[in-house]
Amino acid sequence: MEYEMFKDRLRTTIEKYGTRNESIRCSGDHPPSIEVIGGGQVEMPLLVYVSREKRPSHPHHFKAGALNVLLRVSSIISNSLHLLILDCDMYCNDPTSARKAMCFHLDPKISPTLAFVQFPQRFQNISKSDIYDSGLRCTFSVRWEGLDGLQGPVLSGTCFYIKRVAFHGSFIQNDNDFLKLKESFGSSNEFIKSLRQNYDPSMNRDGNCLSAMQLRETQLLASCSYENQTKWGIEVGFLYQSVLEDYLTGLTMHCRGWTSVYCNPSKPQFLGSGVTNMNDMLVQGTRWMSGLFDVAISNYSPLIYGPLRMSILESICYAYLAYFPLYFIPVWCFGIIPQLCLLNGIPLYPKVSDSFCMIFAVIFLSSLSKHLVEVLLTGGSFQTWINEQRIWIITSVTCDLYGSMDAVMKKIGMREASFLTTDKVMDDEKEKLYQMGKFDFRTSTPMIAPLVILVILNMASFMLGLVRVIATGDWDKMLVQVVLSFYILIMSLPIMEGMTMRKDKGRVPSSITGLSFVVAMAFLTVGSIVLKD
Repeated sequence: MEYEMFKDRLRTTIEKYGTRNESIRCSGDHPPSIEVIGGGQVEMPLLVYVSREKRPSHPHHFKAGALNVLLRVSSIISNSLHLLILDCDMYCNDPTSARKAMCFHLDPKISPTLAFVQFPQRFQNISKSDIYDSGLRCTFSVRWEGLDGLQGPVLSGTCFYIKRVAFHGSFIQNDNDFLKLKESFGSSNEFIKSLRQNYDPSMNRDGNCLSAMQLRETQLLASCSYENQTKWGIEVGFLYQSVLEDYLTGLTMHCRGWTSVYCNPSKPQFLGSGVTNMNDMLVQGTRWMSGLFDVAISNYSPLIYGPLRMSILESICYAYLAYFPLYFIPVWCFGIIPQLCLLNGIPLYPKVSDSFCMIFAVIFLSSLSKHLVEVLLTGGSFQTWINEQRIWIITSVTCDLYGSMDAVMKKIGMREASFLTTDKVMDDEKEKLYQMGKFDFRTSTPMIAPLVILVILNMASFMLGLVRVIATGDWDKMLVQVVLSFYILIMSLPIMEGMTMRKDKGRVPSSITGLSFVVAMAFLTVGSIVLKD
C-alpha cells in the first residue's frame, strides 16, 4: 500500500512538473529527502527512497557522488556486509544471483581478499543484428573472461555484489581512534560506529521505520557538505577523479590487494536496456573514453600506479583499457595518409612481389582472423564480426578522439567535468530503424561530420587512384593501398547509403554531406599539393 501511494505521488509530480526540461532545471537545487517504504502490516523488504541534497555551489560528482550517499545512508539502516549495485535501467532476472555471488564471498579460500563478484551486463532490447554493438560482446565474453584468470575483472558500474568494507580504503584498523576515523569518513558518529563489524543499526522493529535519531543522521549523511574535508571520493567510497568511477575505483581496489571474480551463468542474471541509436552510442562511448583517459593521464595511470601494487599482467590489462582512446591516432592516419598517397601515385608499402610485403599481409589478416574466431567462438556470426569492425572504426574516429580531447581539456582546466546520460526511453521511429538494421544518423554535426569526411575522402581517393593504377599498371606498387581503401569503404557502406540512397529521417542530412564534401575536397587538394612538393 505504501509503495503504491509512493508511485502515485511520483506520477503526480511528473504530471505537475514534467520529466525533462522543467525537472532538469530544478534538480540541481533541493534538500535531502529520505523516505522509508514498508510497514509492519505488509511483509516486504524494507525499501528506502534516498534523494541526496544538491546545491549549485557544491559539486555533486554525478553517479559516484550518488553511490557514496547510498553507501553512507544504508550503513546506518541495514549495514549489510554485501551490497548489490544496479543501474536504474537494469533489473534482476534471476533471484538466485545472490546465492551465486555468496558462493564466492563465503568461500573461506578466497573470501578474505575478494572485493566483488561481477556479472555480465545483458540487454533485453538488442536486435539480432545488433548494428551498434550494444551487447558489448567483446567486453563481457572475452576480456572479462581473461581477466578472471588474473586478479579478476574490472568493476563494471552495475550488476555486481561487493563487500561494504572494500569501499573503506585502508583506514579501518582496530587501533584507529574515533577522531582519526572522523577525519576520513566525516562527522557522523553513527556512521563511524557502523564501521565496526559488531554494529547493530537497531531499527525500530515496530513497523521497520527509522527512529528520529536515524532520520537526522540520514539527512546529515545525504547533505552536500558532508564530504567536505574528508577522504570521500579521494580514498574512500567511489572515487571522483574520473567520470568513469567504476573503472578507477576497481583499479584502486585491486592495487590495495583485493581480488574480484567474474560469474557468467548461462541464464542472464540481470537484464537492462542497451543503446539503440547512433547518438546515444556516440555520447555513451565518448563519456567512457573520456573517463578512461582521465585515469591514463592522472596519478593513477596503470603503467605507473599499478605495477608495484598488483600483478604486472593485471596492470597491463588496466593500461590497455586506459589508453584505448588513443586508437583514434592510428585509425585517422590509416584513413587519410594511404589514400592521399594512392591518389598521387606514391607507394607506401613494399611491392606485392616483394617477400617483405607478406609481413604486412600476415599482420592485417591475422588481426581480422583473430577477431573473427573470437566472435564465432562466443556465439556470434560473420555479420556480428562485420558490425563490430564497423563500430570500432566509427567509435575510434569520433568517441576516442573527443573523449581524449575532453580528458586533456579537463586536465589543463579548460573545461569542467560533465556526465551526459543516454536516453533509454524507446522512440518508435528510431526503434523501427534499429530493428530494420539501418543506422540512425540523427546526431550532432561534430559527431557525424568526421565520419562523412573520411568516407568521401576514401571514395574519391579509391576511384581516382584506381583509375591511375589501371592506366599506369602499377598494381605491384599500389595494390596494398587499393585494398586498404576498399576495406574502409566496405565497412562504411551504411554511411554511404545514408548519404546517397536513403530518404527517411535517419539519413545523413544533406547539409552535412555538402559541408563534408567541401572539407574533403579541400583536404585532398592541399594534401596533393604538399605531397607533390
